[in-house]
Amino acid sequence: MNSDPQMTFKALVAEKSGDTYIQSVKERTISDLPGHDVLVKVHYSSLNYKDALSATGNKGVTKQYPFTPGIDAAGVVEESSDDRFKTGDDVIVTSYDLGMNTPGGFGQYISVPGDWIVPLPAGLSKKESMMIGTSGLTAAIGAEKIIKQQIGAIDGSVLVTGATGAVGSFAVGLLSQLGYQVIAATGKMDQTDFLTSLGAAEVIHRDEITNIPDKPLLSGRWIAAFDTVGGEILDAVIRQTDHNGVVACCGNVLGHELRTNVLPFILRGVSLMGVDSGIALMADRVRIWKLLANEWKPKFLHKLHRETELKKLPEEIKQILRGKQVGKVLINVSSG
Repeated sequence: MNSDPQMTFKALVAEKSGDTYIQSVKERTISDLPGHDVLVKVHYSSLNYKDALSATGNKGVTKQYPFTPGIDAAGVVEESSDDRFKTGDDVIVTSYDLGMNTPGGFGQYISVPGDWIVPLPAGLSKKESMMIGTSGLTAAIGAEKIIKQQIGAIDGSVLVTGATGAVGSFAVGLLSQLGYQVIAATGKMDQTDFLTSLGAAEVIHRDEITNIPDKPLLSGRWIAAFDTVGGEILDAVIRQTDHNGVVACCGNVLGHELRTNVLPFILRGVSLMGVDSGIALMADRVRIWKLLANEWKPKFLHKLHRETELKKLPEEIKQILRGKQVGKVLINVSSG
């Protein structure tokens, strides 16, 4: 790399202060970054739950501090020793180790291996890509799993749990755009108008899913579901999924344990499919991003996002940890 190692840039830095962790914008230098193949100037990022965990000292996410979180980044290649990328290329980087133990997208520069990079597909701007981000990519992978099980828009309703969160709200919008009758389940009934504006055909309180008889099988209420919360809700969702239905799941906010029974699987042929965009193969990432830039390009992005800057992130981090976030927080990193 030929960049001046002492060149400074702004980054949100999480560090321990007494018995807690604080976040503040600080000056960093290129020499603070790992010496990977590609140096990217970050224009936009987005806030995810995992970022909030990293920013508040969760050692299961980030092992050493001070640290710059941010599992999402979109920007321009500043310098590259990888022949696949050249200066000026527009690129996306999500997941892998970015923002976990490799300084992430809440800094104005990142240094990453070329194997982590997706070229920005034609049809998407850098800003739009981070209005989608990891949460949108996760929702799109879940939608594709439902489609690949040959669940059509006329086959029945599709349930989305945690519907006001970043993943859930994108799933509501995308599945509705693809023609499905979406039931949005949430604990925030004051956000009903928001969910219907995304295309939800029906909005229900999450308690309607779990306040059910303790029976191994219940009447089928939906042909497919995308669960973002896990725990007892996932069990209840499975028991109310109709014949040959599919349940895609990606979250464990309500717990990582799943206590259920085999009857939905062996008597109804229900399929349970995990979704983790963090371990998606590069070929799958590229394919999904191209879909999101073309046939699946979201028409609802302007309804989902709020734009902010690095210095305002500490309050947004508190909000997402309190379960108060609605939609997606877009970060204009270049504005500092």
